[in-house]
Amino acid sequence: MIHDAQMMAELANAKPTADTTTRPVLANVSRRGILGGAGALVLALSLRDARADEGQTAEQKAQKFGADGMPHGWRDDPKIFVSIAPDGTVTVTNHRSDMGQGVRTSVALTVADELEADWPKVKVVQAWGDEQRFGNQDTDGSRSLRHFFQHFRHAGAAARLMLIEAAAKQWGVPASEVTAANHILTHAKSKRSLGYGAVAQAASELPVPTNVTLKNPKDFRYIGTGKIGLIDNLDITTGRAVYGLDTKLDGMLYAVVARPAVYGGKVKSFDDTEAKKVPGVVKIFKIDGGEIPSEFMPLGGVAVVAKNTWAALKARDALKITWDDGPNAGYDTDVFRKELEAAARKPGKVVRNQGDVDGAMAKAKTKTKVEAEYFVPHLVQAPMEPPAAVARVKDGFCEAWACTQGPQAANDRLMKALKLPDDKVKVNVTLLGGGFGRKSKPDYVVEAALCSQAVDGAPVKLAWTREDDIHHGYYHTISVERLEAGLDEKGMPVAWLHRSVAPTIGSIFAPDPKHELPFELGMGLVNTPFNLPNARMENPEAAAHVRIGWFRSVSNIPHAFAIQSFVSELAHAAGRDPKEYLLDLIGPARTIDPTSIGDVWNHGEDPKLYPIDTGRLRGVIEAAAKGAGWGRQMPKGRGLGIAGHYSFVTYTSVAAEVEVDDKGQVKVHAIDIAVDCGPQVNPERIRSQMEGAVVMGMGLALTSEITFKQGRAQQNNFDGYEIIRIDAAPKVVRVHLVPTGSYDGPLGGVGEPGVPPVAPAIANAVFAATGRRVRQLPIRDQLSA
Repeated sequence: MIHDAQMMAELANAKPTADTTTRPVLANVSRRGILGGAGALVLALSLRDARADEGQTAEQKAQKFGADGMPHGWRDDPKIFVSIAPDGTVTVTNHRSDMGQGVRTSVALTVADELEADWPKVKVVQAWGDEQRFGNQDTDGSRSLRHFFQHFRHAGAAARLMLIEAAAKQWGVPASEVTAANHILTHAKSKRSLGYGAVAQAASELPVPTNVTLKNPKDFRYIGTGKIGLIDNLDITTGRAVYGLDTKLDGMLYAVVARPAVYGGKVKSFDDTEAKKVPGVVKIFKIDGGEIPSEFMPLGGVAVVAKNTWAALKARDALKITWDDGPNAGYDTDVFRKELEAAARKPGKVVRNQGDVDGAMAKAKTKTKVEAEYFVPHLVQAPMEPPAAVARVKDGFCEAWACTQGPQAANDRLMKALKLPDDKVKVNVTLLGGGFGRKSKPDYVVEAALCSQAVDGAPVKLAWTREDDIHHGYYHTISVERLEAGLDEKGMPVAWLHRSVAPTIGSIFAPDPKHELPFELGMGLVNTPFNLPNARMENPEAAAHVRIGWFRSVSNIPHAFAIQSFVSELAHAAGRDPKEYLLDLIGPARTIDPTSIGDVWNHGEDPKLYPIDTGRLRGVIEAAAKGAGWGRQMPKGRGLGIAGHYSFVTYTSVAAEVEVDDKGQVKVHAIDIAVDCGPQVNPERIRSQMEGAVVMGMGLALTSEITFKQGRAQQNNFDGYEIIRIDAAPKVVRVHLVPTGSYDGPLGGVGEPGVPPVAPAIANAVFAATGRRVRQLPIRDQLSA
């Protein structure tokens, strides 16, 4: 679930980012509220290292990477707050959305470690949507800690130094003689000590230090230990945590929307006579949908506002609506798949080309040539908590409460829909009951605001049902991947051709671009890190007929499934062990400049700091294979499969143990997943994310798909769109953490990289167990015939 900052700026007319090169300042809290109490220390820290641009060329200085390359980057205006109350309570403000990945805990423990805070005295509060103040807040692309870890460290360390300075002044001693540890400031010579709260006010009056010394990682108490549980775990497990669906305001009404079943459809007319008879109905009105491309705005339809959700749903059922289905009325995924396959069998736009593929392929024809096509259907994110928001539009001000991954995006679309200036809109962020990319698109927040506006400013909670979520989502793209290889006498490819055909996410921002954008191509296609003498990647055209959106791991899913399955096919053709063949194909440990193989995106990161490291990829493959006991004799009907993938500047590998019974049903007995994300800030959360990725990846492999007929999604709820049930989960999931690098070095992503290798590892294990090759997802009943 990632978006490319340049693509967003170009296609969505994003505002240009402001300069972020000034030094740290101590600033007041803005109009939107003080997070600390009276006498609290409120630190608003700019965290840009003033030395970052030293030694760079003019061209390098113009190119921004990481957090600097994102819309609004990070700010010298108050962005990250550390608040210490007189009683010593430390409050850390988290500016990213927490949807189960535990970012609120990871942010807090990072600040607390450098602050030398006592963990039981630390709490976290959620920032509202305001990127001018907090910096980029889009929680996607597995980059919250990747972009902000060092900045959070600086925040905690700077706060610690200010407390030390304040205590030193109070005692009349040099600051160098004062130490901070576990919430206590100590002057050893005079045997005096103070708690943090005692000097918080004085510390708040000091300038923020420009030179900050970070802790030696050997002295970390929280970072990297894996001993810190979720900071809000008690609230979550006892039902006190507030999610989008939990928001309640006095006088609140409830709303649902009847939306067009076909993307681009419109209301021709509607009769609400019977709907108005439902007790509790307050207002029924038409919402105008945006033209294609719809971007993040509502699809349109007819809204029903009532005194309770049940009344709103019953009234919606009673509406009589005549629809104009629009240009996508004939969309049929079975037919469209044939179109994609036809496109994959013809030359397309060349996106990477090295050597002479055609010449090498022609020579290989006299020996061995292998070709295969792989298919991945539409998918929908289906978070357990469907989209939901509460909005109140009153007296020229809009305030919203939403389970959103992109509060600034919601803020901007509310401004657009309501024609309000920025200072008249505020978006509060709740916990998210899952997101997976769906909640980065705030159409549902806008719908809630339009409903409140229609009922004269009463607060309105708008909720999507599961059927709404499945029928009207932003779907993961459908794709066909065609691969061809010519092998030499040793069974290794001398020619490699890969055509990827899929509608692009860019189609929701601009009139159907038809080609995948650089960020999609850079998700495992052009940056395939194999040691190939001749390789060409092509991207034929594909139109979009539904809203295409970010889905956990995005285009890595089809690319990894196809490539890693194909490698297994090549190994079989060569009579080789799949794991050893994969390692030989990757080649020796080396670093690759992503730009040298056509990846101009590189997950938005500096290719010098984040080259592709094949040694790290080899390392996770070896770790997963070792964990699974690779090479052991398997019982009849069982097999081991392996896959490795590089995504979100992280390396992952999965080894799957699978059994296929006499009826063709697949049972996954064990999964070993190895991950190398560089320095590990919160190992407990890394393990949890990998375990969740395994379960989600199994759903993609075995059961999940969205199909369309006459422009309409054919699945309605979890009976049709099947996610993995608990009885299908493997009894054993072993997570192997492969740490590399130092805490001063670059971090990789965690939330998404675990998903892509799951499906190909399972498919390869199915082949090992049965000799039958799976080339389309989901597997479902393919093996029962």
